[in-house]
Amino acid sequence: MDVPVTIPRTHKKVIHSRNREYHLFVSIPVEAPPPEGFPVIYLLDANSVFGTMTEAVRAQSRFPERTGVYPSVIVGIGYPTEMPFHIQRHYDFTSPVPLSELPASPDGSAWPEQGGAAYFLDFLEDEVKPMIEKEFPVDPKQQTIFGHSLGGLFVLYALFSRPYSFQNYIAGSPSIHWNERVLLEKERAFTGMLEEKKTIRLFLGLGELEASHPSQLSKKAAEMYERLSLLQDQNVWVTYREFPDESHISVLPVLISQAIRFASKKIGQPQQSV
Repeated sequence: MDVPVTIPRTHKKVIHSRNREYHLFVSIPVEAPPPEGFPVIYLLDANSVFGTMTEAVRAQSRFPERTGVYPSVIVGIGYPTEMPFHIQRHYDFTSPVPLSELPASPDGSAWPEQGGAAYFLDFLEDEVKPMIEKEFPVDPKQQTIFGHSLGGLFVLYALFSRPYSFQNYIAGSPSIHWNERVLLEKERAFTGMLEEKKTIRLFLGLGELEASHPSQLSKKAAEMYERLSLLQDQNVWVTYREFPDESHISVLPVLISQAIRFASKKIGQPQQSV
């Protein structure tokens, strides 16, 4: 008899916000929570990477003293689809800009609706996080947000808009070129929002083969790393990684493996500034 295959200790919630449907994929460790609660990772595009991240944490956190990965609650924000990606991500992860500022569509068709990043950040802050903190033993002082491509763009938007909503920001292959003018304006304002006694950690990671992309994705991410690295005296710590022989999509598994280690490091432990 055939039965569905499921990931242990995971479940899905369906919620609605502003007439949009979201599917929250939640993974809970089997271990007892520490006194302060589990670290929590908020994961964008959950339809494509929730399983990868959940299994990576589940396997590696069995021996944290060897791997540096500790049991964590994973909250994936996904959509009503069985495909890896959903068209609504274009709206949720982007800022409103004139169509003339968007890259050309490869097939000449119109891009999906854009410009809902502010609403999506409100949704995370005002609806998702309070729900998770009420239902599960999570540590509000060890929160991570992970996104890739347009999701990586949104992670940077969140960092520059509300720097202390999370302690760890992981932007994989961020599509900086998509909303570059708006994002750089927010980056410039970001320095005036920093607080002396609070720490922010950012991981920028992408595939080595992305250097040939016409969007200059690698160049723009490296330049952002160089600028933000100057803020160490304001407790902004940035790690930059290019993964050999990986492309825009193939980078995801190795990026996730590095990301969960990064997310497990407690604030105050030695930082990387490579």
